[in-house]
Amino acid sequence: MKTILNIIWLFLSGFWLFLGYLLAGALLCITIIGIPFGIAAFRIGIFALWPFGYTTVERRDAGAPSCLGNLLWLVLAGWWLAIGHIVTGFLLCLTIIGIPFGIANFKLIPVSLFPLGREIVPTDQPFASR
Repeated sequence: MKTILNIIWLFLSGFWLFLGYLLAGALLCITIIGIPFGIAAFRIGIFALWPFGYTTVERRDAGAPSCLGNLLWLVLAGWWLAIGHIVTGFLLCLTIIGIPFGIANFKLIPVSLFPLGREIVPTDQPFASR
C-alpha cells in the first residue's frame, strides 16, 4: 500500500516539493556557512519525495551546534515551511482520498521546523539509528 501511496504522492506533490527543497539546498550550499542547512534541505527533499514508509528520529549525538542551527533555521525558514505544510495538509484532508496525503504533509512539519540533528529511517525500524 505504501508503494501505491508513494507513487500517487510523487505525481501529485512529492516531485514539486523535492524540486523546491533541492533548489533551496543548492542555493544554501553556495556559502560555507549555509552548507549544513543545504544538506538539511536535501534531506527534507528526499523525505518529501517518498514520505510513506519512512519517519524521522532525533539523533542523540547531534550536540549544541545543531541546536543553534535549528534556532536559526526556525527563525529564517522553518516556520514558513511549517505553515505551508499545515495549510496544504488541512486542504488535503478535506477529501477522503486526500487524508493520507494530508497526514504525509503533517509528517513533514517537525523536520521542516528543526531539520538538523534528525535522521530519516524506515518506519519498521525507527530505533535502528540509536
